[in-house]
Parts: sequence; C-alpha cells; structure tokens
Amino acid sequence: MLLLEVISGERLPKPERGKMRVHKINNVNKALDFIASKGVKLVSIGAEEIVDGNTKMTLGMIWTIILRFAIQDISVEETSAKEGLLLWCQRKTAPYKNVNVQNFHISWKDGLAFNALIHRHRPDLIDYDSLRKDDPVTNLNNAFEVAEKHLDIPKMLDAEDIVGTLRPDEKAIMTYVSCFYHAFSGAQKAETAANRICKVLAVNQENEQMMEDYEKLASDLLEWIRRTIPWLENRTQEKTVKDLQAKQEDFRDYRTVHKPPKVQEKCQLEISFNTLQTKLRLSNRPAFMPSEGRMVSDINLAWLSLEGAEKGYEEWILSEIRRLERLEHLAEKFHQKAAIHESWTDGKEAMLTQKDYETSTLSEVKALLRKHEAFESDLAAHQDRVEQIAAIAQELNELDYYDAASVNARCQKICEQWDSLGSLTQRRKESLERTEKQLETIDELYLEYAKRAAPFNNWMEGAMEDLQDMFIVHNIEEIQGLITAHEQFKSTLPEANKEREAIQAIQAEVQKIAQSNGIKLSGANPYTTITPQSIDSKWEKAMAMVPQRDNALQDELNKQNSNDSLRATFATQANTVGAYIQAKMEEIGRISIEMNGTLEDQLTNLKEYQKSILSYMPEINKLEGYHQHIQEALIFDNQYTSYTMEHLRVGWEQLLTTIARTINEVENQILTRDAKGISQEQLYEYRASFNHFDKDHSGGLKAEEFKACLISLGYDVENDKQGDAEFNRIMGIVDPNSTGTVTFQAFIDFMSRETTDTDTADQVIASFKILAGDKNFITADELRRELPPDQAEYCIARMAPYTGPDAVPGALDYMSFSTALYGESDL
Repeated sequence: MLLLEVISGERLPKPERGKMRVHKINNVNKALDFIASKGVKLVSIGAEEIVDGNTKMTLGMIWTIILRFAIQDISVEETSAKEGLLLWCQRKTAPYKNVNVQNFHISWKDGLAFNALIHRHRPDLIDYDSLRKDDPVTNLNNAFEVAEKHLDIPKMLDAEDIVGTLRPDEKAIMTYVSCFYHAFSGAQKAETAANRICKVLAVNQENEQMMEDYEKLASDLLEWIRRTIPWLENRTQEKTVKDLQAKQEDFRDYRTVHKPPKVQEKCQLEISFNTLQTKLRLSNRPAFMPSEGRMVSDINLAWLSLEGAEKGYEEWILSEIRRLERLEHLAEKFHQKAAIHESWTDGKEAMLTQKDYETSTLSEVKALLRKHEAFESDLAAHQDRVEQIAAIAQELNELDYYDAASVNARCQKICEQWDSLGSLTQRRKESLERTEKQLETIDELYLEYAKRAAPFNNWMEGAMEDLQDMFIVHNIEEIQGLITAHEQFKSTLPEANKEREAIQAIQAEVQKIAQSNGIKLSGANPYTTITPQSIDSKWEKAMAMVPQRDNALQDELNKQNSNDSLRATFATQANTVGAYIQAKMEEIGRISIEMNGTLEDQLTNLKEYQKSILSYMPEINKLEGYHQHIQEALIFDNQYTSYTMEHLRVGWEQLLTTIARTINEVENQILTRDAKGISQEQLYEYRASFNHFDKDHSGGLKAEEFKACLISLGYDVENDKQGDAEFNRIMGIVDPNSTGTVTFQAFIDFMSRETTDTDTADQVIASFKILAGDKNFITADELRRELPPDQAEYCIARMAPYTGPDAVPGALDYMSFSTALYGESDL
C-alpha cells in the first residue's frame, strides 16, 4: 500500500495494524482493489499467494504496478507504453554512433544507449566520445553511477549481470529506462511549452506587420499607376511645336524624377511578398492572400499597362512633333503660294471683262488677240500653282491643321476665282476671234517678244519662288540632295541669261526698226505687259537670291553635321552602356550558379556586387543627357547604333531587378536554413546536386532532371508504378502550378520539409494545456505569469471567452485561438 501511494501520488484506505494473517490478507486486498480501480486486470494474482510469499506472484504484481503507473502513461506520437518508450529512445539516440535501439534487451548490453540518453539531455555529465563499444561493463557502470548521482535514478541494474546474460531481462531494462523518460521529459515541459508559444506568437505578429506593410505599399503603388495612366493616355492636340515641346519636357521629368522611385517600390514590393510567403511557409502558416486587386500579378499587369501607356505617349509626342512641323511648313508654303497667286490674279478679271476691242483698229485688235494668247499661256503656266495650293490645303485638312477653316476659305476663293478667270478668258478669246478677220496688221516682233517674255517671266517667278521655298531635312543626305539640286539650278543660269539677252534684243530690234523707218510707236507692247525693265528687275532679284539660298543651305548643312556629331556621341556611349548591361546580365547568371562560401558570404558579395553596378549610374545619367540633346535637336534616327534609349532603360531596370531578386533568393535561403535548422553543409549539398542536373544553367530543373536529382539523393522514384506515384506526389509539392520546372527555392523548401520538424496546432494546444495546469481553459493571470508581457497581452486580446461547463470567470479559450493560428488567415 505504501508503494502504491508513492508511485501513484494518491491516498489509499487506512491499513489494518494487526499481525494476524487475516489482517495481512485484507491489506493486500486493499492494494489489489486500488490497482483494479485504475483499470488494470489482475490475472491469477490473489492476496493469499502474496501473503504466503509466492515469489512469482509477487514479482508479477510489482511488474503490473510498474507497467501501469511508470510506463503506461508514456506517450510519443500517438503510441503508448512500450512502443512509445521505445520510439522515444530511438529518437533521442539516433545521432549517436554505435547505438541502434531496436528492443529492451540486447540493444542495451554495451551500455552506449544509456550513456547516449544521458548525454543527449545533459552533455555536461558524459564524455560520450571517450566511451568504447568493446568495454560494456565500464560503459554501464558509468551510466548507472551518473544517473544515481546527478539524476536521482536508483541503480536498479547490475552491469555484470547484463553483460553476462545472453538476453537481459526486458522488464527490468524497460523499468529502468522509464525512469530516464520521466526524469528528462517532465522538467522541461513548462519551459518548452512557453518557448513554443512565444515563438509561434512572435512569428504571427511579425507576419501580420509584413502583411499590413505589403497592403499599404501595394495600394499606394496602384493608386500612383491609376493616376498616371490617364495622364499618359491624354492625346489633347497642341497647336504649335513649342506647346508640344513643353509636354515633352513634362514627360522627361516623369521619366527621370517620378518613375525611378516607383520602380524601386515595385521591386521592394515583390521582395517583401516573396519573403513573407517564405516565412509563412516555413512557420507552417497559410499562404498570404492580399486583398482583391493587390496581388503581385495585379501590380505587374498594372505596371505593364503603365509602360504600354508610357510607350504610346512617347511615340505620340514624337509623331505629333513631326506632324506639327509638317503642318507649320505646309501652312507657310500655302500662304506664300496663295499670296503670289493672288498678286498675279489681281486685276485680271477687270482686264478680261473690258471691251476695248470694239473701238480699236485692226492692228490693235490683232494686238489684243496676240496679247490674249500670251495671257492664256500665262494662265496655263499658273495652273500648276493653283493645283499645288489645292493639294497643300487638302494635306493640311488630312493632318488636322488647327486653322484649317481659314485655309479652306482662302483655297475656295482662289479656286472659284480661277474658274471665273477660265470662263472670262474663253469668252474674251471668242470675242477677239470674231473681230480678228478685220484686223490685218500685227507687229511680229512684239508678238515674238511677248511669247518669249511670258514663259521666261514665269520661269523667273518660279525660280524666285523655289529660291525662297522653305525646306526641312533630317540628315546630311537630304541637305546634300538640296545642295546638289541648287547647284544644278545655278548651272542653268548662263543659258537663262542668254535667253534674257535674246528677249531684250527683240525689244532693241523694235526700237531700231522704228528709228530706222521713222515709225512713231504708239506706246507699250500691245501683246504683253512684261517690259524689259521688269525682266531685268526680276533677273537682278533672282540673282540676289542665289547667294542667300547658298547661305541658307550651308547653314542647314552645318546644322546636320552638328546633329551627326550628336548621333555619334550618343552612339558611342549607348554602345558602351549596352555592352556593360549585357555583360553584367551574363555575369549575374554565372554568379547565381557558381556562388561559393557561406550564405552570409554570398549575400555580402552580392550586395557589394549590387553597389558596384549602382556605381555605374553616372554613365546612365550621362547617356540620358546625350539623349536629351538628341531630342532637343529633333533627331529621330541614328545609323551609328542599334540601341535606343528605351531599350537601354529597360535593360538597366532588368539588371537592377535581377540582382535584387538574386539577393532576395539568398536571404530566403538563410531564412530557410535558420528556421529549419539546415546546416551549411546540407545547403551546399543541395546546391551542388541542383547545379549538377541544371545542365542548361537556366536556374530550374525539368521533370526528368529533377527525378535524376532525387535519385542521387536516395529517393526511390525509379520508373515503376510505385516510383512514379511517389515522384508525382513530390512534383505536386514542388510544382503546384504544373509549370514543368522546379526552382531552387522550391527544391530547398521540399528538402527542408523532408528533413525537419514544424509546429502544429495540436502542439500549441498541448503547450497551452501545460501552462493551464491541464485545464481546458487558461486565465489572464496564468498567461502573464508564463509569457513575456507583450505576447501575453497579444493572447489576451485575441482569445475568446471559454464557455465550457467547467468555465470560471475570466476563462479564455486557448484551443480555438491555437486552431486559428494555423487556419485560414482573415487578413
């Protein structure tokens, strides 16, 4: 009865103090009844045999007591009693050499298993490396003496008996080992429970803060994109090139000032999201699902829309600049030609409507007819200019010129006047021809003069018009073409001058004949209004315009040479920057595969590498400056380089994003290593295996490459039905989206889950139950006593009141709280 009270911790009925046999039997029956009340069936054990000193019965009863009160309550991973105790021993001694616990008899003969149990929990008591497998007696005595002296475990076994017995007594070994289980498992329960809860709560608090930070950063970035896209999609047309260049300056500020910080924020957002998901996965929490519309994919889609709008806006600005330049040039040309034409038509309607032939002599009528023929020739020569004016007006309308209404009105007036002139010309000709039969005399020289002077005069007007013509070019070849055409024009001047002299000679011949024959001229040439003086005046004006045209073309040639120099400067820098970006992208690809040293060393080296890349930013800024000069000079092509500023900007942003992602990958590997307890050697082994099978250095393994990698690590995934099923299960873990490629991070996550343990909701519930003194609820005072203040208040604020039948005032439900930690996130 005393043994049962000590081993069970309960009080038995008061024993009878008499010395008689009946008193002894009654006391033994009280002990047997107590054992039976604990659910233990006693077979063939009676009080009389115990009182009579039956050794076999007595030992059987004692073993039943030990089994019920010292061993039966042992539970490890849902196994109990003997199996649970054996599993506990196997777990604790697994890391030790020469120890293989498979039973409770011969596995303990060499004494190493006992020493391993003590060393696992109290390494300060045992020098395990000094023990030898071939000296079992020394090993056993060492373990028994240390257990008795430091752990208060009585020396129940004898080393010589164990070594000298072929098969040591299983019950004795099990009883003694159970003392170790109780000695080591009970002392650390409360501390382990509190540490587990603190760890879980700290992870949960940190994850919640990271979720809030992600949501805010994502919202701010999406709001900025939402505000920016309408501005980039605005296609309000400007009236002048100057107004549009102001828009171009605003767009340049957006590119260089406003967008770069947002690129950094987007990169940081992706890094934060990946880090958070890694932490949630490592802590066995549900994956973080951002609010609707704030996924990384949503932000990437919005960013693509932004870049599409940005590209479209830049292209629109450049096309608008070309359009407005073209419009201004055409408008100037239209008004110039219209003014020349209107000047020429001034007074023509009045001239065509007069009836002077009705009172003229025959010679005067003939002269009028010839004059009219010359006018028709002049009219036909001007037909081309009218068609040019109409064509220019049509093009201005097609290009949406802002002042198209006034252009159309002026063009309409010119066309209507031209039609009127045609009708009037036809009617006058018919009138002159009716009277021509009565007119016989005509001065052939005047007629010849008129016929030759009119086209020459038109040629001079056309030449002056061409010499004053506006031009717009974009490269040296175009301006050289204009210079060549101008030189060809100058080469025709000597022949034109001969024609001018020939025309003037006709007039001189008229004067000579008149003087020779004493003829008194009645006045000017009746066939034309073009006088020798006007021809000479126009000729002098045309000759004065030639050097002016030379200077204008030379100035434009100098400008195009300057532009060509800008192209070469930009191309030199662009080719250097482009080669640098391409080399660094290839170098990063090699670095990510060939990295050596610890993860911390790799992280430090990558950050130093990132700094070296960022130090190249002044070269990018220099290139931006050259590009600004290119745009200000309205240069739209560059034959010296295939790079564009947009292409280099995208390459630079990809370079910065790639190194940032590589750094994030190493940081996540560090998190995985620290959270899962993976050694540096294991990570090296995983990296070496992964790189060995990553034949194309793509950073990912195809399905067959991944299978070969698993086989090299000892996984049974050979090409049979069982191996295929196991491989499909693993692929479902590492490639849930069925992309066909396994990344290194997914490979590390899988290997860490295969080799380490994680927290579960049941473990947290069990830890809270220990802190609550085995109750189904816990109080605020108990939480504040066992946990740090901030985490205790965190639990109190989030635990629901406990409503069970055994509830007390202030009781809190730790079970639903623990389940919620591993359930679906409500954030």
